[in-house]
Amino acid sequence: MATHIVIPARFASTRLPGKPLADIAGVPMIVRVAHQALKAQVDDVVVAVDDNRVLETVSAAGLNAVMTGQAHPSGSDRVMEVASLGAWPDDDIVINVQGDEPLFPPVVVEELAQGLLTSEGVGMGTLCEPLGSPEDFYDPNIVKVVRDRAGLALLFSRAPIPYPRDADITVTQLKQAEFRRHIGIYAFRVSALKKFVALGESTLERIERLEQLRWLQAGEPLLVVDASEPVPGGVDTAVDLERIQAVFAKNA
Repeated sequence: MATHIVIPARFASTRLPGKPLADIAGVPMIVRVAHQALKAQVDDVVVAVDDNRVLETVSAAGLNAVMTGQAHPSGSDRVMEVASLGAWPDDDIVINVQGDEPLFPPVVVEELAQGLLTSEGVGMGTLCEPLGSPEDFYDPNIVKVVRDRAGLALLFSRAPIPYPRDADITVTQLKQAEFRRHIGIYAFRVSALKKFVALGESTLERIERLEQLRWLQAGEPLLVVDASEPVPGGVDTAVDLERIQAVFAKNA
């Protein structure tokens, strides 16, 4: 049984075209992300690209790149293509790390993989961390997750959940385990990834624009692991890119 990290790198980003090649202190962002991934204790790291410019950049950096189709509706579909091309066994673990997360701590990937490996009968997992502020709790751009006592997801939503009926949320409440921010790094057993892609978009997924709801709506268990280190936000906009560039410039 092997553990793989696959990093989907879609060139034609809607909000930030050419995002994988965005310069961060002299290094393309996708290369930064791959270098972080290589620090994790996994068997291999693959960058799934859809553009020759990204393929050439990743290969020139000495990293493993695989050309995938341009029509994939989601990163998970792109990851599935890589798993299929590699003929990975059904019990292998595949971790989908977003190509715009150059500051993610490698240890959280290891924690997620270990959590899934030790969870019998669970095919998919993801990460969470405490919410930072009441403003985050009400922000629809920050996805919240509620879990059961076994650490399995009950619901993901952009809405504030669980919602305190009788008073506004407090900083003290946010420290409780019931209040968590979802982190968009996913782990699958290959067999579960095949099923996930075959299910297609669900109604809840379409409403919230959250693909993990596809798995819950199908009645499948989804493990949610607490990250031991904070996971900084990724790069979705030009403002995000400037923030990340400033961090690397400061640490150069």
